[in-house]
Amino acid sequence: MKYFITSVLVFSLCLHSFGQRISKVSLTASGTTEMIAIQTDDAVINLSPEGVVINYGVEYISERLTNYSRIEPFNGRIDMFTNFDDKEFRGKLKYLGKTPVTYYASYDQEGLRGKVKTIGGLGISYYMPYEDEALRGKIKSIGNTALGYFSAFDNVALKGKLKTLGITELNYYSSFEDKAIRGKIKSIGQVSFTFYTSFDTRYVGSMKTGSQLQNVNGVYYFIKL
Repeated sequence: MKYFITSVLVFSLCLHSFGQRISKVSLTASGTTEMIAIQTDDAVINLSPEGVVINYGVEYISERLTNYSRIEPFNGRIDMFTNFDDKEFRGKLKYLGKTPVTYYASYDQEGLRGKVKTIGGLGISYYMPYEDEALRGKIKSIGNTALGYFSAFDNVALKGKLKTLGITELNYYSSFEDKAIRGKIKSIGQVSFTFYTSFDTRYVGSMKTGSQLQNVNGVYYFIKL
């Protein structure tokens, strides 16, 4: 047990050495993007696909236990915006350790107000209200990494889901597949996933091949089953 705990802590410390970057993407069982984790110099900030801070802290991920990831409270500097700040900033995270967080203000374009604008040196942009309806309001880029999504014209089981993260492509089982696997993740980069179908009554919908936690092109992808 002591060895396991040490390996988790060392892994976490290694993550911290890279500065601000996308460190993890969490997907639900149905293939919907749940959270995008930004690794800072000190901790992790988890964002929704629409650019809202969900939580923050120190994340521990184990490569030895498939389903092991947890957020611990951050014991360093945590500053929040006050009631004297712009109304779109009030009560939101301002500093996490050495990393400042900024937001689009009340005078910015309506589709941006209140969303995270920067985390440290990473600028965050969004798809605007005049763009495809399946993309509107979602994160378009984080730093130099572009995020693409399936459009409203794509298969019903795919539309609105994350399609690309930088150079990494994500694919999903379409609505033409068995009902137990429709919409589930099919591949991330070169990593493929299969699931038990409705004919496998004992394990229906469960992951058959693949792993819930995958490192693809330097980003961890966690599939929540």
